[in-house]
Amino acid sequence: MGSDRHYPEEAPAHQVGVDGFFIDARPVTNDDFTAFVAATGHVTTAERRPDPADYPDTDPALMAPASAVFTPPPHPVDLRDAYQWWSYVPGASWRAPRGPGTDLAGLGEHPVVHVAWDDVAAYAAWAGKSLPTEAEWEFAARGGLADADYAWGDVLCPDGRHQANVWQGEFPHHNAEEDGYYWTSPVGAFPPNGYGLLDMVGNVWEWTADHYTDNHRLVRAAARACCAAPRTNPTGISAALSVDPALPVAQRRPRRVIKGGSYLCAPNYCQRYRPAARLPHAVDTSTGHVGFRCVIRST
Repeated sequence: MGSDRHYPEEAPAHQVGVDGFFIDARPVTNDDFTAFVAATGHVTTAERRPDPADYPDTDPALMAPASAVFTPPPHPVDLRDAYQWWSYVPGASWRAPRGPGTDLAGLGEHPVVHVAWDDVAAYAAWAGKSLPTEAEWEFAARGGLADADYAWGDVLCPDGRHQANVWQGEFPHHNAEEDGYYWTSPVGAFPPNGYGLLDMVGNVWEWTADHYTDNHRLVRAAARACCAAPRTNPTGISAALSVDPALPVAQRRPRRVIKGGSYLCAPNYCQRYRPAARLPHAVDTSTGHVGFRCVIRST
């Protein structure tokens, strides 16, 4: 699990064990989520007006149902500032993935997006499933390749064939669409990994159950305190430890690990279309490039 060859938050590479589990062969799609909403009446975080008490000192104009939408700039921008390509769009939600006036026409088999933690947890409970831990997700994504960079091997495009929906060209202003897609792609548009799992890399990031820490060392320290063997079924750290200490206290929210990269990962930015890659995602945040899949544990 992890990698010593890429971004620092992936280190250190280390051995863990996981008990048997079943994982969805594909991300949850818009059709799947539509069935869930029809059965339960669930209203997603992006469709609800935020409670001002939860966000003191926030501009009241922002207290509207909204979600983050990718808005490509027309020219190169500073890649250190994600606000150059993300916009907080009132009315954006899983039903309107690119904002007001858009809908799910033709997107039934695309991964659902604009789902925050409460939404994916509610879906999993309804389906009688759970969200995977980071270790479970990464084990599944590797498809039996223990130390390969990608879910299919060590070459991004073997024989020139694209294996996942990621960005080609200069992010964020020019996508050459060499893989055939600018936004999300239908589930199964690219080959499965060695376990027969679709879209484990690219297309959309996927929520996991683990709270985020900047590297794996804190979790490993807990394992060493009790035993020398590889840790089995690791579950990350506490919610309190996962918050971003750089934020003002009123803005701090627990963060969970997301995995797999998305259609916005590019060679010049965020080369995280790999099983070991990981990022934090605040539990109250939804965006147009994060989805999920579920697991059932056999024990």
